[in-house]
Amino acid sequence: MSQQKKILVVYFTQTGQLRRIIDHVLAPVQGNAVITYEEIVPVQPFPFPWSKQEFFDAMPETVLGKPRGIQPLKVNPEEHFDLVIMAYQPWFLSPSQPVAAFLQSPEAARLLKGKPVITLLGCRNMWLNAQEKTKKYLAGIGAHLVGNIVLVDKSPNLVSLITILRWTGKGKKDAFFIFPPAGVQEKEILESGRFAAPILQALEQQQFDRLHEQLLALDSVELKPGLIVLENRGRGPFRFWARFISAKGGPGDERRKGRVTMYRIVLLAAIPLLTPFTTIASWLQLLFSRKQLEQDVTYYKGVQLRESIHS
Repeated sequence: MSQQKKILVVYFTQTGQLRRIIDHVLAPVQGNAVITYEEIVPVQPFPFPWSKQEFFDAMPETVLGKPRGIQPLKVNPEEHFDLVIMAYQPWFLSPSQPVAAFLQSPEAARLLKGKPVITLLGCRNMWLNAQEKTKKYLAGIGAHLVGNIVLVDKSPNLVSLITILRWTGKGKKDAFFIFPPAGVQEKEILESGRFAAPILQALEQQQFDRLHEQLLALDSVELKPGLIVLENRGRGPFRFWARFISAKGGPGDERRKGRVTMYRIVLLAAIPLLTPFTTIASWLQLLFSRKQLEQDVTYYKGVQLRESIHS
């Protein structure tokens, strides 16, 4: 009888939603593989719920890829795994700081080099730029991205913005007034076990070349063209504000508090103002640049890294 394959799951979650997604995706795999869970733990915990100042003060270092440190891993970095699942959330169009800290670490290089990796995201809706950065981290340490699964909140953009701000700021996920519960819809989480079959087959055969194609056939990544337009509009301003704020010191520095407040006001005003604009812009791009936008959709739904994409 052949030895069971080994899966390493590396993740960071504040609310527990991502761990629930992981558990549902891997439930059918239980008993067919040995699964090790490695939760990333920051040395200095991030708050939850967040205060407004703390939340937006985390943006510059997140965008600039200068995360706060994490505690040593429990897993032995020299241990062999047949598959690694990297589960994370985007923060400010970037991978969350704990995940970025892990991917920048020597331990990640030793664990992931030469290994097939599946990225698993649970988020509001904007994940493209975060995934591009994650692709670069993985490529830089010699890992092989073989699949991507993205579960998002399918509510309209402004609706999900309101519910996620309430969840992160007050810790309240439940429905209220006319608004649905925050986060990824329960139906999406409960049905995510459908991804297990192709993952298990690829794992047992150690053939991952067609895995992402099989996951896509199960709707592992759904992408509206408007999201590409929206993220492209936001990427430059995020980098500008990150540099502008960090020029006044590091996280929590009194000297940068005024700039953090200014950024928060501008961002929260810009989102509702830009949403109709990006809807029109995406419609115009579909009308006049349909071929390019369709190519971009195909690219972002895939696992290849296009070096021309801005960091």
